[in-house]
Amino acid sequence: MKNIFSTQDSEQYIDRINQLRPDTQPQWGKMSVAQMLAHCNVTYEMMYEDKHPKPGMFLRFILKTFVKSGVVNEKPYPKSSRTAPQFLISDERDFEKEKSRLIAYIRKTQQLGAAHFEGRESHSFGALTSTEWNNLCAKHLEHHLGQFGV
Repeated sequence: MKNIFSTQDSEQYIDRINQLRPDTQPQWGKMSVAQMLAHCNVTYEMMYEDKHPKPGMFLRFILKTFVKSGVVNEKPYPKSSRTAPQFLISDERDFEKEKSRLIAYIRKTQQLGAAHFEGRESHSFGALTSTEWNNLCAKHLEHHLGQFGV
């Protein structure tokens, strides 16, 4: 698993993102490349912005009990796996805007470093270790950059 807190690994993700073009086609799934970038940005919006409502107590219990381990472990996501409703992007998005946002979020995360994320509350899963934050972010990027062949 790559380390999103490492400058070298973060720059490798950014290099891969920079290989994408507005007409890059997915190897699986229905999202356009701009929608995929917007979808990846949702993870960081939940980390840094108060844009998405937090799940209620019951749903958060379900997410922590049944979903968390699959999201924060190192096992890759299966192709075409289901996603949470707030991650669904069905409208058209601006490729360059979403690409710039994602690169900025990756750099911000790397610069804040692992210590900043140790014990930090997740939107859906409660407190996570820096390793769990790393796995959550790195695994999601790997999945979708692979989806688009970069």
